[in-house]
Amino acid sequence: MKQSLGFYGFTAAAILLLPAAVLLPQESAEAQNTAVSTSVSAVSAQESAAAEDCYHVLDISTGEVLNVPVRDYIIGAVCAEMPATFETEALKAQAVAVHTYAERIRRRSQKFPDASLLGADFSNDSAKYQAYYTDSQLRQAYGDAYDTCYAKVAAAVGAVEKELLCYEGEPIIAAFHAISTGKTESAETVWGEPLAYLVSVDSAADAAAPQYLETVTFSQDELKTAFLQKHPDIVFSEEPSAWCTVLSVSDAGTVLQAQCGNQVLNGQQVREVLKLRSACFAVEYADGVYRFTTKGYGHAVGMSQYGANVMAQNGSGYQEILAHYYPDTTLQSVS
Repeated sequence: MKQSLGFYGFTAAAILLLPAAVLLPQESAEAQNTAVSTSVSAVSAQESAAAEDCYHVLDISTGEVLNVPVRDYIIGAVCAEMPATFETEALKAQAVAVHTYAERIRRRSQKFPDASLLGADFSNDSAKYQAYYTDSQLRQAYGDAYDTCYAKVAAAVGAVEKELLCYEGEPIIAAFHAISTGKTESAETVWGEPLAYLVSVDSAADAAAPQYLETVTFSQDELKTAFLQKHPDIVFSEEPSAWCTVLSVSDAGTVLQAQCGNQVLNGQQVREVLKLRSACFAVEYADGVYRFTTKGYGHAVGMSQYGANVMAQNGSGYQEILAHYYPDTTLQSVS
């Protein structure tokens, strides 16, 4: 899932998805399938996975469909999406989130098979789904700390592996991101579709996160080139100071409208063009240089990983963390 803190702590750039991450647009389209040939029956693969209590995961690096026990998948996804150094209760909350996400996608895949997945439930492509690491990848990444880190994450997963986060009896779109702006954002603002459990909530502790504020600069040529690559119809005036200006923002700080040349884009579009850390940004122009200052990291919808860790440090359990970031949801046992 894009825009998470990532395996190495604050290396979310390495898995810059996504938003989260990646979640709602796919749900809204009910599977944007790409037709490719396959010799694997998607339906039979899904039925087999369910019977064996396994997820089928397409490894995009090899093209192999991995048959991964659910518990192992949750561990690998948590390790890929959140630092093992985080508090145990935050790891538990992350475990419920990645399990809920995976189960929702598996159920969707059973109804709307995607031929490009070669019969798998989903892939380990973090640009489309949440990240997942195999045991060999974890050993390579953790090095000498493997035993300690794996044991900590596995214990957290073991405590919650039978729980899913649900709304009206169904697994939710368990979006998460690295760092909010101080408030999380609503799904309606970011993806254009309201969801009762993905609304803006307070996450004020995020303002103390490392790299909460980040400034990047662009020359006139760099800015123009970046926009024209994504939006070739944009026309820029002879006044560079007017090339990119913020017109409106949400209560949580997400840019809703920005004037970019002769076009009005939303903050997510500008973020994609300029590869910004978030769609909450301010822009200044002086001496031929544009300075974009962002707040937070990620799409800001759902659970803030940094905020979840601070809540855990302050004594909150995973149930309280999940209830805060996903209001009106309930924890249900997996049958």
